Amino acid sequence: MTTLTERSRVRFQVPEEATAATPPAERDGVRLLVARPEGLSHEHFRDVTDHLEPGDLVVVNDSATVNGEMDAVRDGRAIVLHASGSLDAETWVVELRTSPDAAAPVLDAQPGEVLGIGELPMTLLEPYPHAHSSPTGAGNRLWRAHVEGDLRALLDRHGRPIAYGYLDRRYPLSAYQSVFAGVPGSAEMASAGRPFTAALVTRLVSRGVAVAPITLHTGVSSQEAGEGPQPEWYRVPATTARLVEHTRRHGGRVVATGTTVTRALESAVTDGRVEESWGWTDRVVTPAHPAVVVTGLITGWHDPQASHLLLVEAIAGTRLAQAAYDAAISEGYHWHEFGDSALFLP
Repeated sequence: MTTLTERSRVRFQVPEEATAATPPAERDGVRLLVARPEGLSHEHFRDVTDHLEPGDLVVVNDSATVNGEMDAVRDGRAIVLHASGSLDAETWVVELRTSPDAAAPVLDAQPGEVLGIGELPMTLLEPYPHAHSSPTGAGNRLWRAHVEGDLRALLDRHGRPIAYGYLDRRYPLSAYQSVFAGVPGSAEMASAGRPFTAALVTRLVSRGVAVAPITLHTGVSSQEAGEGPQPEWYRVPATTARLVEHTRRHGGRVVATGTTVTRALESAVTDGRVEESWGWTDRVVTPAHPAVVVTGLITGWHDPQASHLLLVEAIAGTRLAQAAYDAAISEGYHWHEFGDSALFLP
């Protein structure tokens, strides 16, 4: 995780009523704003097939969401623990948040503190990835922690999906999976792929649009303004790398489904080409460090000054991104993991 000195030039304010508080009745029924240099159009996600051409490639994330949230006890007081991911069998990256709805981070924790997580003790070792990594400099949001026992098994049995309190109620883990989910590991849903359905994928393939997977396991998505994403584990298979290069050679568009796919593909670039690759990535795509291979983006709507917004601006350009966000707000689009979508084709 890095502190970003670069700031997005896209400016907007999200109305409170723009939050999607419940999953949509139909996954592919969410609204879709299609943004091209020649103009914007307002449709539904199931219409995405009308805007992709034979020879295009849609790359998706096959990471499945796992339970990452549990109630915990700190110095006799209730808190909420968000498990961002494991570094090894006994070491985790965790975030402490206020109880009961995880509305805010707990920033006054200290090394050596012991938390109660079910029947497992957890000891905070040191801030992650370094001390005072919050852009505000006020305390530490993420921690490297030692767990005496199998935290993954405990979360699987008694945990729940990470949520931040803006939903109307709790939803089961199945609500946080995309149709592509097959490799468990994401602390939070790679939500850009959620509106796809099996029928929609079939229509894309029938139209001559290829669909290929990568894997990127997301950490927690609660970054503050100016805070870059933490390192995340990814894999770009050899078959996907070959499809990307085939698409580029033949003039097709490489359309990434979400910021996670963009990050994975751009992390796999060597000498201007995508190659089979895996490991931990700290790549952050911004206008100053733009994408090399991604030429289109399917995405949800991001908060002001989020690092993901820099990625959108890097792909779409400032003018098109600003026009899209202005239109999304004026037309009442919905934000967050169960919200509406955008297709940027710059």
